[in-house]
Amino acid sequence: MSRTPASTNAAQAAARNAVAELLRVSPVADELAARFTRAGHRLYLVGGSVRDAMLGRLGNDLDFTTDARPDEIMKIVTGWAEAVWDTGIAFGTVGAAKNGAQCEITTFRSDSYDRVTRNPEVRFGDSIEADLVRRDFTVNAMAIDLSDREFIDPHDGMTALADRVLDTPATPQESFADDPLRMLRAARFVSQLGFACAPRVLDALGAMADEITRITPERVQAELSKLLCGVQARRGVELLVDSGLAAHVLPEVPAMRLEIDEHHQHKDVYEHSLVVLDQAIDLEEDGPDLVLRLAALLHDIGKPDTRRHMSGGGVSFHHHEVVGAKLTRKRLRALRYSKEVIEDVSRLVFLHLRFHGYGNGEWTDSAVRRYVTDAGDLLSRLHKLVRADCTTRNRRKANALQRTYDGLEERIGRLAAEEDLARVRPDLDGNEIMRLLGIPAGPLVGKAWSHLKELRLDHGPLSREDAEAALFAWARAQGLGVAAADEGEAGETE
Repeated sequence: MSRTPASTNAAQAAARNAVAELLRVSPVADELAARFTRAGHRLYLVGGSVRDAMLGRLGNDLDFTTDARPDEIMKIVTGWAEAVWDTGIAFGTVGAAKNGAQCEITTFRSDSYDRVTRNPEVRFGDSIEADLVRRDFTVNAMAIDLSDREFIDPHDGMTALADRVLDTPATPQESFADDPLRMLRAARFVSQLGFACAPRVLDALGAMADEITRITPERVQAELSKLLCGVQARRGVELLVDSGLAAHVLPEVPAMRLEIDEHHQHKDVYEHSLVVLDQAIDLEEDGPDLVLRLAALLHDIGKPDTRRHMSGGGVSFHHHEVVGAKLTRKRLRALRYSKEVIEDVSRLVFLHLRFHGYGNGEWTDSAVRRYVTDAGDLLSRLHKLVRADCTTRNRRKANALQRTYDGLEERIGRLAAEEDLARVRPDLDGNEIMRLLGIPAGPLVGKAWSHLKELRLDHGPLSREDAEAALFAWARAQGLGVAAADEGEAGETE
């Protein structure tokens, strides 16, 4: 690659960033390098740590490589580090903690792959150059020799970083055949770093997308989550879809690219979902929210299965939120997401359309209570998702929808102040129900509790007298007998 004036300036800025970041971490890095030098070995800051230092975003997780073998690394760091761990020692990696820094030190590698799984046959190498060529992208194939501060860049990663381009040290075909997860990492770096793929990388992604099926769902999920939490998540998703990778790891997303004809027009569901993702991100308050971003991306995945062409033109998607919630649950389970993430995301998908029944504020207080209760602790995320779901280009309509939702939030706030909506529950608890009706713990108590909760949602808080009367009336309707209710009443009188 030849450098333009712009890339030259970017490279100079990257070098300045690297110097500043290295000075910041030098107390740990210099101490560690000195110990390796005294033991007759060299230590290099490598990979993502060098890249992030040049981008001015180096954290406290530091990656090193060395010619020392794992057992020698253990000897060198023992007594210096505050903690040492060897969980990765079979792959040549020893972990160490010192002064708030988490260090991973790995012996030079020159692995070979069977190209059936992504598990390499680990081979230790003898040179930094051989170690760097096996890495995924040239921006991750740079190193700094900490003994003499020599910058090592055999694959011109600095130019790629300055130009914000992802390319591979070897050919992309070799790199992705060795480890198909690198294809997902490409999309993740596009999202996290705002980089673009080199043309030959794009070609390889498209040609080799089906190789991603060699990767376990757990590893796919980890990369997808990082991608979605990146600063340019939309670009990462677009690369997944355009390359064909999404067809294997998240097929419901490309499926939203529905054919539109002149007689049955509707929004491009795929493009709409990307806009909703962008708008949901804009509404985040405390950093990336994976649950919200997944819900924004997947909220309309039920539309392809529910699309119906209407006579005279137009399209309907009746109950797409119900179908979408089921599809969301199925996909996230396949990707091995946690039960909590699965339930939260699918619940948001199920509820995202509920607001559109609000009209111009016709809901009763009872309907507002149910909206809050059904959302539970997802209410703040539901607010963001519903607002993000407004993608009309008609500013008058968009403003009207936002004002209407403002009104709903104000009503929720007012009722919450009056009734503690965050924890809607019956006016009598289970112990009081058992005492008043003279029944033991069991399913009947749960039924009575649910009945009182429904009354609470419909009518708001009841007085003690009205709550007991409602309970006794329910008991009679259930055939418990007037005597049981009368005994409860008598007990209260006493």
